[in-house]
Amino acid sequence: MGTRPREYAGSPAGRVGGAAWGGPALAPLPIPGENGAMKILSVNVARAQRVQINGREVMTAIGKRPCSGPVMIHPLGLEGDEQADPTVHGGIQKAVYAYPSEHLPFWRTVRAQARAGAWDEDVPPGLVGENLTLQGVTERELWIGDRLCLPSGAVLVVSEPRQPCFKFNAAMGFNQASKLMVQSGYCGSYLAVLVPGEVQAGDGFTLEPGARELGLTEWFRAKMAR
Repeated sequence: MGTRPREYAGSPAGRVGGAAWGGPALAPLPIPGENGAMKILSVNVARAQRVQINGREVMTAIGKRPCSGPVMIHPLGLEGDEQADPTVHGGIQKAVYAYPSEHLPFWRTVRAQARAGAWDEDVPPGLVGENLTLQGVTERELWIGDRLCLPSGAVLVVSEPRQPCFKFNAAMGFNQASKLMVQSGYCGSYLAVLVPGEVQAGDGFTLEPGARELGLTEWFRAKMAR
């Protein structure tokens, strides 16, 4: 599976944009999920809107909502989706945000402990701010440059981990949410669009390994330690 480096002094963006994205495809890497399948459970989008957070008005599109039917994936993101602050979200490198459904029970529990939700209240798709709610693969199995290959022919490339902010706290309903994301490592993954196409809930996908030089979780922890 490769050897992960011990230090991450600089961004690997140049490496990700090179052979790891455009090089020859490798054999799909099987990763067992629920029922042995990797799947898109939900496709979620939102338009940016003004909201009050901690007494000030800000623009945000973190409150994603599930879509029915196929949604087009463009180089800058999903049809019908927006990012309120392009300095930290969106663009070529961070066009699509994917999050593992395996972590949603954790967020249900901590939201209930913080009295931001009921103990039997599931975390709905899109609440974390994700465009794609995934099943069958978590951050620990992902490396920068790995490719998610969809049935439509669309190909998405793991580009970098998500860094939480005050808007994530507001979406989750309590101020320790960002701290818990950092502690848990449950950050999800930003994806670049190598090949546009369509995606819809229920799509299976395969994972093709990239250069396997930098793990998603390791990069997240290194970034958060700075």
